[in-house]
Amino acid sequence: MLASHRIKYSKIGDYLIDETYLFEIGGKNKDFSQITNRKNSYLAIDDIELGSERKIPLWLLGFLY
Repeated sequence: MLASHRIKYSKIGDYLIDETYLFEIGGKNKDFSQITNRKNSYLAIDDIELGSERKIPLWLLGFLY
């Protein structure tokens, strides 16, 4: 059975998933300024090999699809 999630555009970040997880997409110099102090917020970053804390390599999200 496939999981079902609600994905919406967000005014603060780029995507809001299940009204809980906020994602901001950007390049390797992207910072948390748009999603500062937001619980369950993450950066999906292009041009990085390894993630750290709340930064996830953008290529890694492709494995979840």
